[in-house]
Amino acid sequence: MVGPIVMPPPKPTHTPPMVPPEAPPPSETIERIRALYEATPLLVALYDPSDRMRYANAACRAAHYLAPGEELTWEEMVRRNHAARRGVIIATADFEAWIASARSRRGKLAYRTFETDLYDGRWLLVTETVDAGGWMLTIAVDVTAFRTEDRAIRQARDRAISASFTDELTGVANRRFVTARAEDMMAPAGPGGSLCVIDLDNFKYINDAYGHQTGDDILCAFAAAMATALRRSDCFGRVGGEEFVLVLPATGVAEAAEIVEGMLALIRASRPLPHVPAFTYTFSAGIAPARPGATYAEVYGHADRALYAAKLAGRDRIHLAEEGVRPHKE
Repeated sequence: MVGPIVMPPPKPTHTPPMVPPEAPPPSETIERIRALYEATPLLVALYDPSDRMRYANAACRAAHYLAPGEELTWEEMVRRNHAARRGVIIATADFEAWIASARSRRGKLAYRTFETDLYDGRWLLVTETVDAGGWMLTIAVDVTAFRTEDRAIRQARDRAISASFTDELTGVANRRFVTARAEDMMAPAGPGGSLCVIDLDNFKYINDAYGHQTGDDILCAFAAAMATALRRSDCFGRVGGEEFVLVLPATGVAEAAEIVEGMLALIRASRPLPHVPAFTYTFSAGIAPARPGATYAEVYGHADRALYAAKLAGRDRIHLAEEGVRPHKE
């Protein structure tokens, strides 16, 4: 007698899900990233908000002649390498003007790309990424072998773009560039901050007493001195004549006033005319809050009225806008 037939259980119609491997601890992940950065031929560097290099991988250190652990500012690194004719080639007859121009635009955009060449013959494509706190990551890739015949055209394009954003006399940012940075600051999703309008005191007297060439020299000396006191996130530009605008993102008016007061003390102590060692000069400034959603015209108007009040009060001082600037409503 045949017993009951027992059928085997049906085979599963799907594969059981795989259990993902356990994620490595954060410290191990960070060390792996660091190891990969050290091994990659890409040039990787991290700059803090004061533009001091806080990290550079091996390829970057080699290209810029940095010792392990050496933390120079961007300007210190560029000055040292330019004097030794190594690192990045800076093709200019006026190195100080080039520094002032580059510094006035460096780190002001959240992201940008540009090309540059090195004394060792390499051609690099560089990207800069800046976060809301002012830290900047740069990554450069060697593109020497790609379309070398087009380099001159691309380099001429980059020079033309740079010139379109630069004040021809002083080398700092021009009205177009500084206005765009102010509008970025006041965009609905922007960080907000403060806007400062600056005017040199008694500039007509300087032109009349010493001549227009000396007046131009004063403007250049003023722009160079101010540039040394800026944070990298700030944007300083000449908007016409002896008038300048300072954009201070994520900075309240009280903090902005302290920053500009330090700049005013710097200018009071300066002696810009070697042939007239007793010559001194000052500026007046108006500062207004620049909240997200406000328009540039609104905020500039408040700051300009505060500047006028500073002039009426005797010059050589800073005034804050009396009324806050409310976001613009359509």
